[in-house]
Amino acid sequence: MTKKNLLIMVCLITLINVIILYIYHNFIMEKEVSQQKIIAPKEEINYQVSQGRQTEITKAVSIIEPTVVSVNVLKSIAVRYNANPILEHLFRDYFSVPLRREIQSVGSGVIITDDGYVITNSHVVDGATEIKIVLTDATEYDAKLIGQDRIHDIAVLKAEAKNLPYARLGTSVDLMTGEWSIAVGNPYGFLMKDSKPSVSVGVISALNRNITDTGDGKIFRGMIQTDAAINPGNSGGPLVNVFGEVVGINSFIISQSGGSIGIGFAIPIDIVKTIAEELISFGRIREVHIGLVIQDINALVAHTLRLRSTDGVIVLNADNNSPAYKSGLHRGDIIISINDQLVRNSRDVELAMADVKPADQVNVTFIREGKEFRVIMVAGNYI
Repeated sequence: MTKKNLLIMVCLITLINVIILYIYHNFIMEKEVSQQKIIAPKEEINYQVSQGRQTEITKAVSIIEPTVVSVNVLKSIAVRYNANPILEHLFRDYFSVPLRREIQSVGSGVIITDDGYVITNSHVVDGATEIKIVLTDATEYDAKLIGQDRIHDIAVLKAEAKNLPYARLGTSVDLMTGEWSIAVGNPYGFLMKDSKPSVSVGVISALNRNITDTGDGKIFRGMIQTDAAINPGNSGGPLVNVFGEVVGINSFIISQSGGSIGIGFAIPIDIVKTIAEELISFGRIREVHIGLVIQDINALVAHTLRLRSTDGVIVLNADNNSPAYKSGLHRGDIIISINDQLVRNSRDVELAMADVKPADQVNVTFIREGKEFRVIMVAGNYI
């Protein structure tokens, strides 16, 4: 082989190698890199997916969830054991034996301080002989009842604990109808066998609902209505906004079946805060004294007094030296407004006075001899 032929062969081999390297780098390597991009590490995929699924709702839930507790209660109730129905009917005083039985019930609550104060509904703990709160990590604490307001259905509990997660209490004064609402609690807690709370999402359906005809003496003023599902066991849990702030305490639903049909009610958190402060400071709700005896106005009274309508309440008596008497209210005055809330009957008076505390100023508008007057009454306190 001549030098010329040898040189040509070397050049051909070199050219072939260059072509092979070009093809490998531009096609095979590129394909491998693209496959690596498609088959990303599992952790990276999970992270990307979780980031994509994060919403305002999930963020709010992650904030509030650690602060929601299950309130497990033992109650002692009276039962009657009847050996024979006929004998019981004839000799009930002799054959009916009163007994007491322990029953379990469960509700929800929310931690409001890191040292263990918890807000729940009064009806959750009413008559309790033993109370335990269970955190989301299944930690249990014995709790004692600090105080309860049965009329507003609020109770405050205290667990001996430190460094607990606690909720941010927002405000209910700027809520908007139609904004997102999140109900958190432990519905059917005994069935679930799990301390993790359940979450339901809806909207604020209406605001400032006044409900007085409850049949058990409760007064619900300015209630928040929501269609977020509230079921048995949710009572006492928080109603939360998209920032994870508590705007209400879930209390009751309107339902013929006992399950949620989208008409639930929560006590506004601003009212709850006032009641909780009173219970923590005094262990009870101090009873307001104003010294008034009032009566609804019926058609006969309206005709006799020549009133234009039956709206308002008539003052039958103002006790001597009482806040009402000192403010200038007299027998025969017709009260038509309290703290700028219209008064049509005595139930409206209860609603208007529901959040009044001793030493609060109460604006009263009344009619005397056809003229309208306005006075300021300073609420007293029953000792």
